[in-house]
Amino acid sequence: MAARPSSLADNEPRTKTLVVGAVAALVLAMVLFGGNDTTPSDASRPPKAPHTEAAAAPPAERTAGKHLPRARPVRLLIPKISVDAPFTELAIGSTGQLQPPPADDTNLVGWFAKGASPGEAGTSIIAGHVDTMTSAAVFADLGELKKGDSFEVRRDDGRTASFVVDDVETFEKDNFPSRRVYADTDQAQVRLITCAGDYDRTVRDYTDNLVVFAHLV
Repeated sequence: MAARPSSLADNEPRTKTLVVGAVAALVLAMVLFGGNDTTPSDASRPPKAPHTEAAAAPPAERTAGKHLPRARPVRLLIPKISVDAPFTELAIGSTGQLQPPPADDTNLVGWFAKGASPGEAGTSIIAGHVDTMTSAAVFADLGELKKGDSFEVRRDDGRTASFVVDDVETFEKDNFPSRRVYADTDQAQVRLITCAGDYDRTVRDYTDNLVVFAHLV
């Protein structure tokens, strides 16, 4: 289970940094929420939006499997853990870090807006805080999800993308499988990502990342 605010002893700051990607020849941090994976491989970059050069694959390859057209996500609904949260767009900053959702809003999730949108063919990245300095946050109970559980993403085109969980895994940030998590696919898939493990007060970060793997149904 994701860490609880009861571990917020001494009012330690708990805002996590979302980290992704290698850009060109520059090796950048590769794990969301402050992890490090210095593999300088294109395969471990976050998936790109369809209008970028990463979409140069043949159309049949890009549209295999069930999928929806591109549309901005509006709301994430995970009934099992009582999540009903709006979206904000996340972008990579000048340091190569994916900016996190605002820490002052505990009921907010972010999606990597230059990657696939939820329901679109490709790997969509959705991230949220597990807690903040003052309370539990939107993904506090993300670790309770199991294979076969379902969740929905409402989109601004009026459609609802329904997903089923394939797997839920926790990875050490120092040994994060970037290719497996971020690599693009020809199916409509989603990764829900937050912090997990122990809180290291020395570096003011959690030791692990929790990743929920899911696909469109």
